[in-house]
Amino acid sequence: MSTENPSIISHVSIGTNDFEKARAFYQQVLAALGIQILMDFPGATAFGRLYPEFWVQTPIDGKPATQGNGTHFAFIATNKEQVHAFYDAAIVAGATCDGPPGPRPEYSEAYYGSFVRDLDGHKIEATFWDEALAEKLAGN
Repeated sequence: MSTENPSIISHVSIGTNDFEKARAFYQQVLAALGIQILMDFPGATAFGRLYPEFWVQTPIDGKPATQGNGTHFAFIATNKEQVHAFYDAAIVAGATCDGPPGPRPEYSEAYYGSFVRDLDGHKIEATFWDEALAEKLAGN
């Protein structure tokens, strides 16, 4: 593993009650952000760009998967168009809207995102941080 990775998190894992459907869902949706399958095991798949950062799997303890209240996972988009592509792909793949693509001024004028609930009810997001606008707002 490279020390050049800018992420502060090694990886996150979410549980699913229908692994094959969840794997297909995330493969379709994350492709809109340039994210692909990097590792595949029976009952577990890792997605990322360079590193296996996001895992979808059947729970190790064999109990049903549940989503956390107040928990969500945000994926980096490189522009607003990717935020829209993520949202559209997710809705087509069976997600439900939890906040359509658009600015989120309550977070920052530079924040643009969309939120959906996946097939297991997990809240996921695509977000774009407009660095140029953030610098302009900061007076730089």
